[in-house]
Amino acid sequence: MTDQQFEGDPIQDLLPSGAVLSTRLADGEWHRLHPATPLLKGGIVFIALAGYFISQARQQLIDLFFGAPHAHDDGDPLIFLTAHGRLPIALLIIAGVLVLIVVMFYLSWRVHTFRITDEVVEVRSGLLRRSLRKGRLDRIQGINIVRPFFARLFGAARLEIDVAGHDANVRLDYLSSAKADGLRLDILRLASGTRQREAAQAAPDQRGFVEQRVAEFIAPELDPNLVPPESVVKVHVGRLIGSIFLHDTTFTLLVLIALAAVASTLTGTLVFVIYFLVPLVLGLGGFLFRRFTKSLRYSIASTPDGVRVGFGLLTLSNETLPPGRIHSVQVRQPILWRLPGWWEIRINRASKSNAKGADAQRNTTILPVGNLDDVLRVLGLLLPAVSPGSVEVLRNGIVGSGADGGFTNSPRRAAVIRWFSFRRNGFAEVPGVVLLRKGAVWRELTLIPEARAQSIGITQGPLYRALRLARIHVHTVNGPVRAELGALDKDVALGFFETASLQVVSAVGTDATHRWGAEGLTA
Repeated sequence: MTDQQFEGDPIQDLLPSGAVLSTRLADGEWHRLHPATPLLKGGIVFIALAGYFISQARQQLIDLFFGAPHAHDDGDPLIFLTAHGRLPIALLIIAGVLVLIVVMFYLSWRVHTFRITDEVVEVRSGLLRRSLRKGRLDRIQGINIVRPFFARLFGAARLEIDVAGHDANVRLDYLSSAKADGLRLDILRLASGTRQREAAQAAPDQRGFVEQRVAEFIAPELDPNLVPPESVVKVHVGRLIGSIFLHDTTFTLLVLIALAAVASTLTGTLVFVIYFLVPLVLGLGGFLFRRFTKSLRYSIASTPDGVRVGFGLLTLSNETLPPGRIHSVQVRQPILWRLPGWWEIRINRASKSNAKGADAQRNTTILPVGNLDDVLRVLGLLLPAVSPGSVEVLRNGIVGSGADGGFTNSPRRAAVIRWFSFRRNGFAEVPGVVLLRKGAVWRELTLIPEARAQSIGITQGPLYRALRLARIHVHTVNGPVRAELGALDKDVALGFFETASLQVVSAVGTDATHRWGAEGLTA
């Protein structure tokens, strides 16, 4: 593919000299999805049902084609149709339905198109009920490529574009695997404000279909040529298994199982097991199993377009979070992880997902489990603006307590409502980031980039007024991370409110991470 191929392209004209699009899918024209899309979205279920029907009727079909005597009508519809000579008509009806389904699948694929312009991603679909979905490039929060097991057999992948807003995401089901990777690069390049960087043009793959599929199955989730090895943080399988076993949910499940067993023994009935324990094991056990499978092969790495997060065993998923899309970060440690020294990192971002439980893990969890060194490396990837000199402040915020490390803590009188944690409860500031530290049993450190804060709040209830205390809030987008800190001295909280408000306004005014590549534009 050469530059001359894009001559006159309105999208290519926006790129600086030397930067070319990786695919022709981001040229502003309408394109169709992978030809196997109808099969992957609904045809596999249809084939499974057809296979089940054939397996159930195999004896009748053998008798029919080999001239065996008809069995007695015992309610089997196939025997009834054969005995009354109506089988040919039934087969014609079934064939007509099959043809109609195939035609509907084909027409649905024909009208399901998408296009990428310099401003939006658009997807239109529907035969009878038409729909048009748009996502603005400057509102993109992340681009995820999901490769389900069956889709990988066809060399296909799903591209999910997370856009700020409730249920505003745009999905492309499905693209060829190579085109999905290239299109993500193109979208990120357009959203970044473009860069003076030439796209890597992959040579045509000369391998056969089977060889390509095998290579994709055994290939690592993250191409080692895309990122420097020292920037990659991985989750070890042994540590992942241990974290699941020591998870709060596992402990709760074991306690409830013990209580149900004791209750069944005392009452001499299995009613507690049947109506209470079995649904509980299925629910919580399923959550833990999905959490484990969705954390296998987990890796976090830095790329020129943001942080890349990948995970999965059979279904692979890797997502790129562009710079400036992370609104808050939380490092937390459940009490059972205290002895091995493990931590978890969660984030808030502007996009919303309908997924719940472990299925929503990729939207909020950046590091499922890691030691202190892993946490510090991941924080360096998520918050690149934090200077190396602030590492000790971060370390103190994670494992420390007291006023050391630049933290302002709760006064001693706050021990009335913070029995164990008043020495750890406090805040600190490093250039561009606010740190809120709390919790002595379940330890937490919340980090909020000042440019992502939406407002600063301070509250004081009757008890707090009596103790001359106050609570501060740093408001960000909704998510699992709540950036608030209570039991602070009233005057200290007011000082934080005034200082942080001015810093947030200044940071928002100078922030340019939403167009992170604009500085690379040529004059």
